[in-house]
Amino acid sequence: MRKGEILDVGTGTGFFLNEMDENGWRVTGTEKSGDARDFAKKEFNLDNLPSESLFRLKEKSFDAITLWHVLEHIHQLNENMATFNRLLKSDGKLIIAVPNNDSTDAVHYKHFWAAFDVPRHIWHFAPKQMKLLGEKHGFKLNSLHTMPFDSFYVSMLSEKYKKSKLSLLKGVFYGKISWLNSILNPSKCSSVIYVFEKR
Repeated sequence: MRKGEILDVGTGTGFFLNEMDENGWRVTGTEKSGDARDFAKKEFNLDNLPSESLFRLKEKSFDAITLWHVLEHIHQLNENMATFNRLLKSDGKLIIAVPNNDSTDAVHYKHFWAAFDVPRHIWHFAPKQMKLLGEKHGFKLNSLHTMPFDSFYVSMLSEKYKKSKLSLLKGVFYGKISWLNSILNPSKCSSVIYVFEKR
């Protein structure tokens, strides 16, 4: 993708945006936590905006909008998705990473699956739901990609929730199974990155 204007929603302490800034992108971030915004300002000189500022940004301003494990926390899901469409340029990309409740590890661990993370995770998504959500708000799903390390991390945490003996070893074992399955079928990975474009 060419360089341009990027918006990172729920940017946290700013490490990703700082990396993008250092690689020539013009960056904007929104973040709910004042402490995280203060950190980003102190460490990276990033002036990230409060989350509610998202709805006041200029239409068709961004070449890319990213959300890294953020969408599952957002209360106003439809309002945010509509806003992303409004803020993206006609050839822009919306990139969303979320846990996948249809993953190999989710099916294995059932209610012990760590990425359910209730009540912090308000929504749970599988590839079919993400495709439909995008279409509802004027997006076409362009591609999906795996986050392989999440298969191991979530599996190890799930084993801890189960209070398993040898939880670390079991977590690595089932994480590897999830990861191997995702090589053949990315829609089975513990977390999936979805790349949308405007229709």
